[in-house]
Amino acid sequence: MNLTVGHIASLLNGTVEGDESGLIKAIAPIENATPDSISFLSNPKYENHLYSTSASAVLVASDFNPKKKVNCTLIRVDDPYLAFTALQQELQRISSKSKTGIEQPVFIGENTKYGGGLYAGAFAYIGKNVTIGDHVKIYPQVHIGDNSVIGDHTIIYPGVKIHERTVIGRYCNLQAGAVIGSHGFGFAPQADGSYKNIPQTGNVQLGDHVDIGANTTIDCATLGTTIIESGVKIDNLVQVAHNVKIGENTVIAAQTGISGSTSVGKQVLIGGQVGTVGHIHIADHTKVGARSGVTKNTKSDQVLFGVPAMDRNGYLKSYAVYKKLPELMSRIEELERNAVTLKSANTQT
Repeated sequence: MNLTVGHIASLLNGTVEGDESGLIKAIAPIENATPDSISFLSNPKYENHLYSTSASAVLVASDFNPKKKVNCTLIRVDDPYLAFTALQQELQRISSKSKTGIEQPVFIGENTKYGGGLYAGAFAYIGKNVTIGDHVKIYPQVHIGDNSVIGDHTIIYPGVKIHERTVIGRYCNLQAGAVIGSHGFGFAPQADGSYKNIPQTGNVQLGDHVDIGANTTIDCATLGTTIIESGVKIDNLVQVAHNVKIGENTVIAAQTGISGSTSVGKQVLIGGQVGTVGHIHIADHTKVGARSGVTKNTKSDQVLFGVPAMDRNGYLKSYAVYKKLPELMSRIEELERNAVTLKSANTQT
């Protein structure tokens, strides 16, 4: 990274207070930034770091008013966090464009077609009849199964395994170790107590601008397609089972498990370590708190907590009682003792 402050400001539609010619070589957290780096301030609790940071430039809100003297250059933007994200994306784009060509050894099967600007890292395996778009980056040790489709500008990081007939849209990011299209968890119980494997003959389809975290697994459908719609963001270590459908712009945090044939709506927010039963529908705009267990259909715009998950207000009322259980138990035991004493006194009289 070698960009001037002025260039960065123009990329982010920001205005500069200070030296526009300063050269930025890195992005760093505001509390431990070094000279020639850029940082951002969006959370007020980090404001004190602004006055001592060694960063050459810091992204701040347009209406930000410093309480003390600032030694670094400020770039004023509408939303510092979004501007920081946009800067990261631009740097990623610049970096990915610099990688092109096919390293050796790489296997490419017959009838496979790929567009311009391809990068294929060493030991990648690309099956037959695969269609790969323009400017796709395939890092080392990636496996892409037969008859798959990879859209333009998609980045597939080291060790990703993409099974046959998978369809991946444009501008997707698949982080290291993700597995797309693995065998769904389908086993039929037999009379003798054993289980018979049910062939999983479907596939997986990802829309555009989908991000899949490291070591996340998305199973192929038993029949048909497991569908991840455009704009979905899935964190690391998430399990998406067979025949699941996840709607546009839904976000799922780490260690969540979505059971088979569950349908998740649009713009749903699911916290970490959430689990769902299968064959339910999570409605659009639902928010599910971390470590909740969703056991039935939800309604749009609900906020859910707990196991089993319930409406947030009901959960907080229940939790308020739960916290008082030791006190309530002590009072019950005291009442029992008083009742026994009263009964004994009445018997003696």
